Amino acid sequence: MKIWTSEHTFQHPWETVTQAAWRKYPNPMNPAVEAIDIVDRKVSNGVLQTHRLISSNWGLPGWASKLLGADKTCYASEHSEVNPRKKVMTLLTKNLTFCNEVSVVEKLTYSPHPSKVDCTLLKQEAVVTIKNVPLSSYIEDYLTKTISSNANKGRQAMEWVIGKINNEVQELTQKTVKGMDEFTVTAKKGISVVEDLTSSAKKGMNEFNHFAEDTLPNLHFEK
Repeated sequence: MKIWTSEHTFQHPWETVTQAAWRKYPNPMNPAVEAIDIVDRKVSNGVLQTHRLISSNWGLPGWASKLLGADKTCYASEHSEVNPRKKVMTLLTKNLTFCNEVSVVEKLTYSPHPSKVDCTLLKQEAVVTIKNVPLSSYIEDYLTKTISSNANKGRQAMEWVIGKINNEVQELTQKTVKGMDEFTVTAKKGISVVEDLTSSAKKGMNEFNHFAEDTLPNLHFEK
């Protein structure tokens, strides 16, 4: 059995990082993940609980694939919880493919950094166990190194997604400001038209009143 642990600090708020975690795949940094499907999702006591099926290519050497009888595509089950009140997101992933020979359990926890404002701490742990397979220690080492490498790619991917999110927010803000500016201009034009109409109406009424004052006294009606 091999245990791998790591910590990483994202220079972004927890809300942004957890949003990026949902949108992490696909990304150009780690094309090994081929698909993610939502199996179940619910909210219990204010906690979002999600079960997803992950399809990926582990990239095992040919000899390891033959020993394990692995196909090109491997599957894993991911259970996650998001507690917005406590600001904690946890993801627990376990492989489904050749699970009788290989067990890879990975846990990720995102929480606000305890001492850095607007930063998020990622705690990552993976436990790799090989059973009843020749060269088990070698395969465990290989998988552990692969997990470490993928973790670095995953963090790069998170930054990539966060960049996309920030760009989307900026574009939305610009569109909102532009829309408000256009609305303000249109409203001012509308007010100007109303003022012109009101002014014309007042002018017409004044002219009519002057006409009436000058004309009515000079009119003679037959009795």
